[in-house]
Amino acid sequence: MSHDDWQVLWQHMRPAVRSFVLLLVLLGVNVTLGATLPFSWAYVVEGVVVACMVLTVLLVSMEVLREPPLMRLFAALGFFWVAIMFTMTLVDYLSR
Repeated sequence: MSHDDWQVLWQHMRPAVRSFVLLLVLLGVNVTLGATLPFSWAYVVEGVVVACMVLTVLLVSMEVLREPPLMRLFAALGFFWVAIMFTMTLVDYLSR
């Protein structure tokens, strides 16, 4: 492969590599906060980190921004439904 081919390949792979690195960094932050619990409200920060991870997957990996509006709606509804299911499961565990 020539140098120009590598540049074209890197240009196409750059968003995926950046999102992968961002997800790894956010995972490291989440694991560190969960393992050390440096302050009492660390769970709130962990929730924000998880929300950032979900947005990264939604916007970069699923490429929702490039899709038509109907596809965006169904992607948002799918993530909303998953949030409802996680909330119901969490309420079930916490109420026992």
